[in-house]
Amino acid sequence: MQRITAVLAIFPEYGEWRLVLSSPSLDQTHPLKAQDTVAEILAGRFVYTLPIIMVLPTKDPFMRALQKFFRSIFPSLVKVNGQVRLGGQTIGDRFIVDGYILRFPGVAIG
Repeated sequence: MQRITAVLAIFPEYGEWRLVLSSPSLDQTHPLKAQDTVAEILAGRFVYTLPIIMVLPTKDPFMRALQKFFRSIFPSLVKVNGQVRLGGQTIGDRFIVDGYILRFPGVAIG
């Protein structure tokens, strides 16, 4: 996989942590194919339980707004323990209660 964006966040509609992944290599005509691809890659790699994984297309309004938001704040990033912290804001069509940007294409985080 290349150019993957990973965000760990709590959205009010779910009330628990979600791992949001997006990448051109995951853009599929059928969303379950992307989920299957991620499941195959992650199978057996973790001894602890992962949060529920959401795979969003790169053209999803949230992912596009996140890209625009991230690039606009890049010079003044606030990092907490080496991670970019989110929370208490609406990005695109989603409100983020709490969250972290774990990976963003082309930018070293950490």
